[in-house]
Amino acid sequence: MGRDGTMQEYSINSQYLNEEMTLNVYTPKNFSPLYKYHFCIMQDGNDYFQMGRAATLSDQLHADKEIENTIFIGIHYHDKFDRRDKYHPDGKRQGDYVNFLVREVVPFLDEELPGFYMGNGRTLVGDSLAGTLALMTATRFPNVFGNVIMQSPYVDPHVMEVVKTVRDLSSLSIYHTIGNKETSVNTTDGATKDFLKPNLNLKEYLSHQPLSYVFHELDGDHTWKSWQQDLKRALQTIFG
Repeated sequence: MGRDGTMQEYSINSQYLNEEMTLNVYTPKNFSPLYKYHFCIMQDGNDYFQMGRAATLSDQLHADKEIENTIFIGIHYHDKFDRRDKYHPDGKRQGDYVNFLVREVVPFLDEELPGFYMGNGRTLVGDSLAGTLALMTATRFPNVFGNVIMQSPYVDPHVMEVVKTVRDLSSLSIYHTIGNKETSVNTTDGATKDFLKPNLNLKEYLSHQPLSYVFHELDGDHTWKSWQQDLKRALQTIFG
């Protein structure tokens, strides 16, 4: 099936990660450098394009004028161990990956594409650990990333502590979901963890903070079936 928009691949030779990182960039139909675009920056990028059907949703939502002009950027991982190292709150390369996002990806996108050059024009998106990374990065750099879409993020005491130490969340817009069946999720380290209760605790905290916050408890589990079905509403909420 043909696409309305255009997919282009870019590379960044990251000084922080000491590796070449690929960005898959999907621009909508009738893209023009004369317009300004929101940047939707997705960790687990290949998963969001393939299983989340992000390009198809972009075509549909732009055609129906249900979202503002938005460019979708996907950044992927090598394998599950690389993913954990870069996304997990305690991952040994997480700090380097955050620096890569803030100090290399954003300047590159601002140079190459017509964005808004401000936090509320950039959204970080992620599922599970990638959602955790999106939240923690945006709370630390709200002037760089003003919006978060996190689907079933991993939440532990460290994550809660980081969020609670942020003095002012008012510049952020957060879309947050968790599935009601996510009580025994198999994680990369071989453990089985309850994602539901910690996410409900996070929801309880965020819902009392002065920020734009939307939460949905889904009828589903920790899989792309749930996340894909929810993604359209997430994009409408943030970019509508």
